Amino acid sequence: MYKIVHLITNENDKEIINKITDYIKEKHNLQTKTSSTKIQIDEKNESTLYLLYIDDKNVKDFLKKSINTSLNIGVLPHEECPNTISNYAICSDIFEAIDDALNLELLTKIDLLKCNDNIALSRISIGDMHGMNRLDYNKNSRFQKFKIFYKNLKELTFRNYTLTTSKEHSIQTVASGITVLEHSNKINKESAINDELSLHDGKLNAYILAPSSLFSYLWYLIAIFFYQKISLVSLPKSLGYIKTTKLTISSDDILDYKIDNCESYQSLTIELEVLKDCINIHLGRVLQDIVNTDTNNIEEKDLIKVNLLPKGELKNILINNKLPLFKKASDDDFKDLLTTLKDNAKFSSTYLILMILSTLLATTGLFANSAPVIIGAMILAPLMAPIISLSMGVIRTDKFLLFKSIKTLSIGIFMALLFSATYTLFIPLEQITSEMQGRLHPNLLDLLVAIFSGIAGAYATSKEEVAKSLAGVAIAVALVPPLSVTGIGLGLGNIDVIYGSFLLFITNLVGITLSAALTFIFLGFAPVTKAKKGVFYTSIIMAIVAIPLFLSFMKVVDRNKYFDELNSTKTLILDNQKVDLNIKTIENRKDMILVNIEVTSIKPLSINDYKIIQSKLQEKTDKKLALKVTPILLLN
Repeated sequence: MYKIVHLITNENDKEIINKITDYIKEKHNLQTKTSSTKIQIDEKNESTLYLLYIDDKNVKDFLKKSINTSLNIGVLPHEECPNTISNYAICSDIFEAIDDALNLELLTKIDLLKCNDNIALSRISIGDMHGMNRLDYNKNSRFQKFKIFYKNLKELTFRNYTLTTSKEHSIQTVASGITVLEHSNKINKESAINDELSLHDGKLNAYILAPSSLFSYLWYLIAIFFYQKISLVSLPKSLGYIKTTKLTISSDDILDYKIDNCESYQSLTIELEVLKDCINIHLGRVLQDIVNTDTNNIEEKDLIKVNLLPKGELKNILINNKLPLFKKASDDDFKDLLTTLKDNAKFSSTYLILMILSTLLATTGLFANSAPVIIGAMILAPLMAPIISLSMGVIRTDKFLLFKSIKTLSIGIFMALLFSATYTLFIPLEQITSEMQGRLHPNLLDLLVAIFSGIAGAYATSKEEVAKSLAGVAIAVALVPPLSVTGIGLGLGNIDVIYGSFLLFITNLVGITLSAALTFIFLGFAPVTKAKKGVFYTSIIMAIVAIPLFLSFMKVVDRNKYFDELNSTKTLILDNQKVDLNIKTIENRKDMILVNIEVTSIKPLSINDYKIIQSKLQEKTDKKLALKVTPILLLN
């Protein structure tokens, strides 16, 4: 128990001082001695409570003098010490705060953060963290929030930083700003940090804002301004994080920084250090669980999450305040991917053998009308790899990738047509199966399949951990079966088969190339300025290909419309008997609609009955109908 309370204050209001001293005497039966901040303190007097009723600056000065002493300290809610109140969860009611200050269960040792020989209660802010410290932000209207959001988006700037941790781990990067916290608590509403950072771990927590693309920066702003909280569990990619005992921050020019959002300083180097458990202080009652924390079990290792911070060429781009639309891939990622794509672009005997075998397998499956066999040919086909290489060559104007991939693709296409056409000549079958028929009328839906497959193919190629998904992409886009159908058309001399199937292959080729190219741009493997020429020409080709696809798609729409109109008539009464109508398929020709229909009745129908059915259906549409009837008799 304390024997005396030493009230440290510069307050001239005698009334409030008397209230404090009277309450301590009446409630806790202790005498109070009042002194100014200039008092000479007894560093070994553990029976005295030093009760601070002063502003933030004087609190920090007193704490600095008390480092590694046996002094016990309490804090009262002075109107000019908001940082101290927030930091240590001091009760706003002065009498409750006195009770907490005399409650030995709330006495604990805490860490202090030193910044170039100054004490920081809550944070050090360097540069612009764009909303990380939301001081007074929640008081703004929705319009003002959007205004601040736009202002931050417009005024992002970068500078070089070198950060050196206590383990002499040095990080060189560029950033917009850095925020350093010693701790946070659950009542601090000014911070965007959703994690409770410990008062006992002997570590500081540095957050480095360094967005590498406009998209990642937008996501960070949304997390800060609208979700209003971030967490280490789901840290935005624009933020790096360092947890360490000491941190040195330097730059190539003088650094402007603020301590606790009020005191401004300048320095070439900022030395940060956490002094572990160096102060005895009474915390507010809401932090009772922190007081009871076992400080011996605190993790001692540094934690460094800086892999996504800008480096290499991207640093120079950001220093010039040119934030790219998409993130630029790292040099290592690009080097590995480029090596893979160059290998995929080269022609090889393995590629040739797989191309021939997949073509023969697909052609056999098409004649056999077997979907499983055709799927096997899709997986076996090696065409996807050189197409993905071609897309990278398009956006980077890489002559090696362009020429090698075009050469490899051309040989593969030629071999597929040659072997499928030759194989067709030796097979005594000329029927166009449903599997062949399904590849003769491509439309915009097939183009969408190609586009999505190209996105998936580029992403799977660039991410080693999902490369196994390429087999699924190959099945989705089906490159070899349309070529095999074209070869069958050549073998049969059928122009319609050749045109429809080869249009489907070209659709797949162009769709995959363009969408894969755009995906590589989005993943940061090529700058937009360099890629726009290749993307423009590929887009022109796609637009040309899309014309017949659009016309074909409109035919599908018309066919579905006619099908719905005709299928609305399910039954008719003919000669006092019920006749059921079931339209199976329709074929929308230029001058007429051919309807494949099942007619179910109890008695056989006459030609006149079928004409009545035709007449009834004709009323549903504006085109001439021709019926292909399949009569079905019900026998009792």
